[in-house]
Amino acid sequence: MRYAEAMSEIVNLNHARKRIARAAATAEATANRLKHGRTATEKANDRRAEARRKALLDGAKRPPGA
Repeated sequence: MRYAEAMSEIVNLNHARKRIARAAATAEATANRLKHGRTATEKANDRRAEARRKALLDGAKRPPGA
């Protein structure tokens, strides 16, 4: 067949549409992580700082009746 070289690959449009949608969702998720997300280390540091603040505050409390 002399037309065999000119034929291109058959593309399933549903698969192509889903592949594009997945790529867009991944890009959006990455942007949201950068915009809103915090790492586990940042969260742990905040919890540690809050615990230190509470301990300092509780240590400065006056006993009842004093």
